[in-house]
Amino acid sequence: MPENFDPERYAHRRPPEDGPERYAPPHRRPPETRDEGVKNVVTLLAKQQPETPAESISAIEHLDVMIRRIAMDSMTEIGRVIRDLENMSEMLRNEGTRVSREVSGYASLNQAATAAMKVIAESLKQWKERPSQNKEAAN
Repeated sequence: MPENFDPERYAHRRPPEDGPERYAPPHRRPPETRDEGVKNVVTLLAKQQPETPAESISAIEHLDVMIRRIAMDSMTEIGRVIRDLENMSEMLRNEGTRVSREVSGYASLNQAATAAMKVIAESLKQWKERPSQNKEAAN
């Protein structure tokens, strides 16, 4: 603000009576006095009171029902997902047992094949060490 501005100099001035305030609706006009301004504010606040208690209770009950419905749908969905996960867990447990049996069977088969290979290898070794006997046996 400029240094030579004096707000007291303009405090007593009011808008001209023929200005836009004259044509404004009554609730939009500036108050004539401080008491009239307070009265206007109180009147405005009184008009903005919340709904009557009966309407408020009805709205609260409606909101409560809606929240319960949404929560019930969510809980139903969560229960379904839990059951699906339990079924999947059981299936994986069964598959783990089956795979373990299969691996055990392949391990036994592998041991039997290894033993058979040792017997065959030992027989071939003995057969190669006695070539003369093998020729006579072949004829």
